[in-house]
Amino acid sequence: MKAMVINQYGDTDQFVEQEMPMPEIQAGHVIIKVAASSVNPLDTKIRAGLVQANPAFPAILHGDVAGIVTEVGEGVERFVVGDEVFGFAGGLKQYQGALADYMLADARLLAKKPSNLAFAEAAALPVVFITAWKALVERAQIQPGDNVLIHAGTGGVGHIAIQLAKWAGANVFATISSPEKAAIARQLGADDTINYREETVEQYVQRCTNGKGFDIVFDTVGNDNMDRSFQAVRVSGTVATIAARSTHDLSTLHGKNLTLHVVFIATPLLYGQDFDGQTEALEALTNLVEDGYIRPLLDEQVFSFEEVGLAHQRVESGLALGKVALLR
Repeated sequence: MKAMVINQYGDTDQFVEQEMPMPEIQAGHVIIKVAASSVNPLDTKIRAGLVQANPAFPAILHGDVAGIVTEVGEGVERFVVGDEVFGFAGGLKQYQGALADYMLADARLLAKKPSNLAFAEAAALPVVFITAWKALVERAQIQPGDNVLIHAGTGGVGHIAIQLAKWAGANVFATISSPEKAAIARQLGADDTINYREETVEQYVQRCTNGKGFDIVFDTVGNDNMDRSFQAVRVSGTVATIAARSTHDLSTLHGKNLTLHVVFIATPLLYGQDFDGQTEALEALTNLVEDGYIRPLLDEQVFSFEEVGLAHQRVESGLALGKVALLR
């Protein structure tokens, strides 16, 4: 089969097309004829060697996948040949990624594709939804009526977090950087938007919460923004972050009696655990999409698998609006 691989860590020019052996079916697994994938910051970091994902070279990257089941392994009862599926199922350690004609995937890491989504739309969702689900629903235990602040509301994780928080019955606030992004965030369900270039933390905390602070702050940015998140959350509130690779003074965290949750999407594959939790999240995603609560925001530029280097450049440029999709 053909695959886009890297033979060493580096820039986007490391991707080359290469003939690779067809995967062989295993118990508990399925083989997928790949139709689409998408680019996540995790993928760019693995390519660059910034995340210790340790894929064997030549490495087939990318975790997000959507496609059609062509073979079903012993013990798999949830899928049959011909099912359209999607999930976050590889691209690191011993798990082959999606940038190939076919992909062997643990069936627990997949769900049936929402019937109302195209393959490119479905492939844009698993990583960002599972991340938002674990942060807001499982960790922060979001409740109806909570005042929730989502940082980077039109980003990959942020645009899903807005919709998920709205489904949960929260009052949703989102940080954005332009009027265009503010309009998109409101279309996604944000009750109010905050242009972080025009308002200080003190100003928007006063305006949005009468100075009390938000019940939950979801930081999808990291670095200095985590400190701003500690500042914006209420006393005894909750901060969830997906970007904690930085050093911080935890005095505010201590002084306000805060709870901090760190969510790293790659943990199940890196440590070989909690695959069933991913099954539950994906099945919830399918239901939410089919019921009209969640929809993906795709960047205007869609790439072929052969253009994966350009797709990574698009994500790393910061110019993408929503998820960057790739079609086989």
